Amino acid sequence: MKAAEIRELTTEEIHAQMDEAREEMMNLRFQQATGELVDYTRLRHVRRLIARYMTILNERDREAAMEGEK
Repeated sequence: MKAAEIRELTTEEIHAQMDEAREEMMNLRFQQATGELVDYTRLRHVRRLIARYMTILNERDREAAMEGEK
């Protein structure tokens, strides 16, 4: 999912998808530890997706803080 697509979502939807991504990341780590993981690029993809979610949420927090100061 691209950043532009994520920005169209509501904050609650982003939080829900981020929770799902974190759960997937945990499952991938368990698979890696047990030697079952085949697609190692999925780890990188999910980690970057979580970072995108966090970045957009931080942007929204900063925007809200700036509006509150005015």
